[in-house]
Amino acid sequence: MAETQTKKGRIPEAEDQSDEAAVAGDYASSPEGPEQDPNWERAAKPKLSPQERLQGLDVETLRRIMYDMLLARRFEEKAAEAYAVAKIGGFCHLYIGQEAVAIGAIHALRKDDYVMTAYREHVHALQTGVTPGAVMAELYGRADGCSKGKGGSMHMFSAENNYLGGHGIVGGQIPLALGVAWKIKYRKEDRVMQVYLGEAAVNQGAFHESLNMAALWKLPLIVIVENNRFGMGTAWERASSLYDISQKASAYAMASAIGDGMDVLDMYRVTKEAVERARAGEGPTLIEARTYRFVGHSMSDPVHGVYRTKEDVETAKLNDPIRIYANLLADQKILSQEELEQMDEEVKRVSEEAADFADKSPEPDPAELYQDIYSNEDVNGRLYFDGRR
Repeated sequence: MAETQTKKGRIPEAEDQSDEAAVAGDYASSPEGPEQDPNWERAAKPKLSPQERLQGLDVETLRRIMYDMLLARRFEEKAAEAYAVAKIGGFCHLYIGQEAVAIGAIHALRKDDYVMTAYREHVHALQTGVTPGAVMAELYGRADGCSKGKGGSMHMFSAENNYLGGHGIVGGQIPLALGVAWKIKYRKEDRVMQVYLGEAAVNQGAFHESLNMAALWKLPLIVIVENNRFGMGTAWERASSLYDISQKASAYAMASAIGDGMDVLDMYRVTKEAVERARAGEGPTLIEARTYRFVGHSMSDPVHGVYRTKEDVETAKLNDPIRIYANLLADQKILSQEELEQMDEEVKRVSEEAADFADKSPEPDPAELYQDIYSNEDVNGRLYFDGRR
């Protein structure tokens, strides 16, 4: 991984994970779309001092967030290496650049809350408590993976960690999360359902149906749109008549917020407010997390040269969420450059050990092929309003 020398020292930053495309596409010839707010309503966000940004979080938690950010970056880089030498097959969507979104938002939850997401999911699984070894073994398609090697990159699952999976169908996870949120309310549980999706899923009908039902029934559902601007290779402004996704909540009389997806503490703050509303019975929240991926849509997608320029990507890297957070902790005397580098070495070691664990894990037994396909329900079915648990 490359490092950038700043007045705070060397801060890890993402490397390109694939070669530049040989032929430039029609990036500059995009049709005119809806007007963009280049500051994406930052002016409307509260002006917080460094101490206010820390939100009273204790030093241990602040350091843990830093550790989680570094682990996410180094783990994904290790996954990219493994994919390049064919140890990981199929689709593989990396989270490099977007770490602040899931890490900030999941830190605002309790361990008994639920998380569900789409297929860019490795970091979400790690953040909910799935071990790096189990995540990497799943990427390798091995028996010790969190889905027994049968899910791969896009379909991880961990019931014991209340991680209800990555889902490959665009927008398909949203009504599933709605059902979990309904279950929480029906059983009168003090829990929250947090579901993630990319901005390209917002134009799916299931998104709107789910928001309407969640708002109508005041369900404890937090919908987080990870808006990295590009649905595969299509810029958001070319696919939507409304640029500001958070405004879509107004159609359903639903609370909404914009989170700075490059600032882990802003994501924590915005999500924590949504979690408190949900627990208080005040219904769902739509959060638009404005972020940027420093890598391609998947490992088969070039970083730049087709639908965005190299200059665009390099400019975005100046807003690296890891650098932003590390500089804040250094300014507040919470984590020195030396401690940061020691932490970085530790997560490199953890990522290497995860890869070693995956390498040594056996292939799934062929007998597993038809296991866990159907639920063990009563053959005659059942009613869900009969009080049974």
